[in-house]
Amino acid sequence: MTAELGAVIVTGGASGLGAAVACGVAAHGGTPVVLDRRVPPGGFDHEVVDLADTDAAEAAVDRVLARHPDVHGIVTCAGTDVPGALDAVDRGTWERVVAVNLLSTAATIRAALPQLKRTHGRVVTVASTLGLRGAGDATAYCASKFGVVGFTRALAAETAGEVGVTLLVPGGMSTAFFADREERYRPPPDARLSPPDEVADAVLYALTRPAGVEVRELLVCPSTESSWP
Repeated sequence: MTAELGAVIVTGGASGLGAAVACGVAAHGGTPVVLDRRVPPGGFDHEVVDLADTDAAEAAVDRVLARHPDVHGIVTCAGTDVPGALDAVDRGTWERVVAVNLLSTAATIRAALPQLKRTHGRVVTVASTLGLRGAGDATAYCASKFGVVGFTRALAAETAGEVGVTLLVPGGMSTAFFADREERYRPPPDARLSPPDEVADAVLYALTRPAGVEVRELLVCPSTESSWP
């Protein structure tokens, strides 16, 4: 048995995992609503917003809720990284990574939470295998993703019985996430990366569980993932 989706807010839904999740929601009969700095493909309803600005992120969610009173879920796929040593990455860049990955996750969920409680909806947050172990030249990314792990576990305890909360921990995915990096920060040419559609299937599984059934944490990675365990 699966639950109906209704409208689902997807942050970072214009590309990568977020785009795959948005398409998956539509394929399952739901209505994806994308929050991103770019217009998403597929003609989905959307808000163009810089999620690093948490005031703007919350305002965008408010506008979505006004259009879609049946919002049943939120999936926080928006993520960014600028790798480098702590003393080599400027403060503004470092803090933007944390803002997009962690603070916007909290801001968008906070804004949607009263509606999700009314619909007994679901939240899926996106951490990383680097939210479970540290890596050099990734202090901002690890700090933000460790934060997502702690935030999600605390939110699950706080909203138990009211809102379904799932933590997704993906390994490396075959997306444009690594495209603009220096060669040394990219996966090697022979690296096996997960197709985002496969990871999105795990998200859809969590979103469609019937009431009273929780998928608290999901780790989805290639069989040769180097950052886990």
